[in-house]
Amino acid sequence: MNKTAKIFIAGHRGMVGSAIVRVLYQQGYSNLLMRSHDELDLTNQQAVQDFFEQEKPDYVVLAAGKVGGIWANENYPAEFIYTNMMIEANVIHQAYKAGVQQLLFLGSSCIYPKFAEQPMQEEALLTGELEPTNEPYAIAKIAGIKLCESYNRQYGTDFRSVMPTNLYGPNDNYDLQNSHVIPALIRKIHRAKIDQTNSLEIWGSGSAKREFLYVGDLADACVMLMGMTKTDYLKGSTERCSHINIGTGTDVSIKELVELIQNIVGYRGDIVWDTSKPDGTPKKLLNVGKLEKLGWVASIELKTGLERTYQDYLAML
Repeated sequence: MNKTAKIFIAGHRGMVGSAIVRVLYQQGYSNLLMRSHDELDLTNQQAVQDFFEQEKPDYVVLAAGKVGGIWANENYPAEFIYTNMMIEANVIHQAYKAGVQQLLFLGSSCIYPKFAEQPMQEEALLTGELEPTNEPYAIAKIAGIKLCESYNRQYGTDFRSVMPTNLYGPNDNYDLQNSHVIPALIRKIHRAKIDQTNSLEIWGSGSAKREFLYVGDLADACVMLMGMTKTDYLKGSTERCSHINIGTGTDVSIKELVELIQNIVGYRGDIVWDTSKPDGTPKKLLNVGKLEKLGWVASIELKTGLERTYQDYLAML
């Protein structure tokens, strides 16, 4: 990409979007185009059309969307599927109409079937039933992938999709009801330490295994993939399986994760597991072989990333 190319970052205030902005600035890209939700409602078709016609970006990073953990997905399924599908449809279609050189769509590893063979390859998409707790969100993300593939097939666009594993890091959402597992655990465990409670209750059994990627690593991978020529990028994908997984290739149990965060926070109380609450998918590990062949591997270890994330949380208090 030319360093002066106009790059629209949809969702620049979120954890992923803000991380991509930081990496782009660090690498010398100076012409970044950003709008807050108040300035541009991406679910509004006319507003998105007007924006693209006026600004004519060269590149688009689609990192905007409604996200949340198990509780939020179970309680707001209509909002998750509607909001994400409207954003994707509006931005991807207007990117095509405006003739953008390239679009990068950020998906999620929850697109894969609940019992997909581990580690999950890109080809596992649509081969089985989804995890019920986040099915609406997953379906919206699958629709985004297929929108990109369909526009590529019909119009010859260069719309790329990446599927990150579970993310964490600076600028995360620490709301206990709407957050993902790591920010929720950091807040709960920190609060337990401050309150000097003897025990802390955590949802599930702790046996579910998850892969976690520091958001700075994700941003680094995204910018690398955006900088590739279309020919080089397609070495890692095909016309009908265009998305590429981004992860570490390793996972940990939720129990191990809790113990790590306990040590970092300095909480010495007991953990009580509420097994009446759902664990979600029993195991989620991505096969990152395609990305490794393209020359990228994660560099931030989980302990280091958690330490940075905890410091970010403390700075927000």
